[in-house]
Order: sequence, then C-alpha cells, then structure tokens
Amino acid sequence: MSALVHEIGSRLARKLARMSAGEDGPTDFILADAKDADMAGGLSALGVNRETGRACTLPEFDAAIGEIVRQDLIDILLASVSTLERLQSRNQFDNSAVAQAVRLNDTSDLWRIRGADYEKQPSVPFATAKLAQCPATLGLYSMTFSGDACHDAEALERYRRFREAAQANGVAHFLEVFNPVGSRLDKVDYGPFLNDMVSRALAGMQTSERPVFLKLAYNGASAFEELCRYDPSLVVGIMGGSSGTTRDCLELLHQAQNAGARAALFGRKILDAEHPPGMVEMMRAVTDRRLSPGEAVDHYHMMLESRGIVPRRPYATDSEITEPALLEG
Repeated sequence: MSALVHEIGSRLARKLARMSAGEDGPTDFILADAKDADMAGGLSALGVNRETGRACTLPEFDAAIGEIVRQDLIDILLASVSTLERLQSRNQFDNSAVAQAVRLNDTSDLWRIRGADYEKQPSVPFATAKLAQCPATLGLYSMTFSGDACHDAEALERYRRFREAAQANGVAHFLEVFNPVGSRLDKVDYGPFLNDMVSRALAGMQTSERPVFLKLAYNGASAFEELCRYDPSLVVGIMGGSSGTTRDCLELLHQAQNAGARAALFGRKILDAEHPPGMVEMMRAVTDRRLSPGEAVDHYHMMLESRGIVPRRPYATDSEITEPALLEG
C-alpha cells in the first residue's frame, strides 16, 4: 500500500491496511456516501426537501451531508469539488474520521439532465475537475465500456493519462466501472464482460498506480464473486444504483458482501431515504452482521414511526426485493 493511502483518512487507512494484510472482518466493510450527484443531474440531483416537497437548495443539501458526517458511521464522503470546498470552508470535517473524496471526472453517461437522453448514448470521456487543484488526496475516476473497440480503447487511454496526472499531483483514486451504455451486449453478459475488462486494465498497471478499490454494479452473485476471488489483494466495492425499496438497499449490501464485496458507495439509496442517517445506521448494522436485511427493514420502520416520519411505502411493500439481480441470490 502506498504512503499516500495513509493520508486519506485514518479510519479508512486502518481498514485498508487490515484488508491488505488479510486481517479484515465484517466491521471493516467500507461505507461511502456518494453526494456527487450534482456532477450528474445538476439542480435536479440534490434531493427533495421532505417538509416542503420542493427540490433542495444547496444550503439544505450541505446540511444533510453535515448530519451524515457528524453521525460518523460512513468511512468516505464523496462529493463534487464545489460541495467539498463549501463543507471544508465551514469546518465540517474538523476532528472527523470520515475521509474526503472528490469526483474527478464526469463522463457523459453520468449526465442525468432533464429533457436529454445522454444516459442512452455511448459514453464520452470528460472531466470538469482539475487534478492540480483537487481539495482532497482521494478521488473517484469512472469509466464505461461498450464492447466497441475504438470507444473502449479511447476510454482506457484517457484512464492511462489520468493515472499519470493523479500520481504527479499526489492524488490516490478509486475506480468506478459502470455497466455498458449504448451497447449491443446482452444484459446477461454484463458481469463477465466487466470482469474481463477490469482485470485486463489492471494487468497493465504497476502497483503504485492501481486504484485503492473498485466500484462496480452488482450483476449477480456469480459474476461478482468471480472478480472478488480473482485477486484477494483487490478491494471490490458495489455501487447503489436507483433508490429501490429499503429491502433492496439492505439486501444488496448483504448479497454483495457474501460474494466478496468489501466496500459500498451508495448515493440515491441514502439521499432518497425518508431518514438518511437512519438508513446509514441500518446499512452498517447489516454489514457488521448484527442484523439481517429483513430485520434491518423492521428496525428502520420502527425508527420512522418513533420519529413521526411517514414512510414512502407501506411496510409490506418496502420489505420486498424488487431488483432483478437480487432475486437471483
């Protein structure tokens, strides 16, 4: 593990060190709150104020992040450069064990702009953030492959340039790889395709330039376990995807952890929860293996009731697994 990793947050560094030594357990599972959606959807990505029903303002968005940071159950707060700069200026991370991370690129398949269909088009590599002015020593880089040789070679070339610049500027990174966009691949092939593309990309890297960990979509236990088993030194994490039910969120954590995941970076599943800190508490209880996903749904609804919060879905509906990849587990 490079010396740089030790600078990105003491609790995160200790967990990564135990993983590197093969001494980690369930409580070392890495949880990250992905509050970088403004790099994807802009104004429409900040969530909804549950009291007014209107889109959140930046001050409301920042206040919600501050509550999660103070709760001290997540290991990483991922945000855009502008959000992290605002939080730092207000000393939100003073005496905090939460590591700060920045989204370092924003490829076009991320864009969720009202009235446009970028997410259906092949991904175009792009980056708004400047590595030389990064407000953190840890960042996220994302790629999306399509199965088209020219497109995928360009994506890998851009990633190679990024790694060179990141090393030159003292920034460590974790790598996010989305399922194919604008591709002729069948969905059943997404998992094996990503496993092969990710492993072939890693094969050409020196240890010093490899990502601290990976963030991938969950395409079923078989494909996910295959990648986790391939290299025990590789820390593989999952992304959250759409909001889904509360059971979807907690079941995804449970199934992915059983398949070898050691990290999770959830955005919408936290942002859209009736009570985000309560959702994070249940997520941690599941990854610590103190509660099963079903038990955690029970506890979450009891917590909502005790706080006088009306759930978005009735308990029976919210207890259902609806995501296809989870129904296979």
